[in-house]
Amino acid sequence: MTLVRWAPFREIDTLRREMDRLFDTLAIEPVNGFMTSGAPAVEIHETPEAVQLKAEIPGMDAKDLDVQVSAESVAISGERKTETRTEEKGFFRSEFRYGKFSRVIPLPARVQNDKVEAEYKDGILTLTLPKVEAEKNKVVKVNLG
Repeated sequence: MTLVRWAPFREIDTLRREMDRLFDTLAIEPVNGFMTSGAPAVEIHETPEAVQLKAEIPGMDAKDLDVQVSAESVAISGERKTETRTEEKGFFRSEFRYGKFSRVIPLPARVQNDKVEAEYKDGILTLTLPKVEAEKNKVVKVNLG
C-alpha cells in the first residue's frame, strides 16, 4: 500500500484551472456584430471629475434601451429584434436574432446620478457620469518626512 500525501490547496488549484478552462470554452465572441451572450461590451474611463462609460450596442434604436444609473452602478438592458435576409445564386439565407439582455456595471467611484449626460450614436452608448464632490477630493498627499 502506498501512502499519498493529500494537499487540499492543490485540489483547489486544479478545480480553479478546470473552471477557467470551462469558461474559456464558453468565451463570449462577437458574431456578426453581436455578443453571443447578449450583454454589451463596456469600456470605463475615470478622470478626476467624472467616470465615462462606453457600451457597444449595435443595431438598436435608443428607444429600445433602458439605462438606469445609481450612485454606485449603471444598469443597461434592452431587447434585440434583428432580421437578416440574403439571396444569391438560388440560395436563400435568413437569420433572426431576438433576445433580451441586461448588464449591471459597478462604477469605480460614487457619481451624481441626477447629472448624467448620455449620447447614443452609431451603436455606441456614451455616458458621462460626474463624480460626487467627496470622490473628487479623495486623493490625499501623504507626508513621508
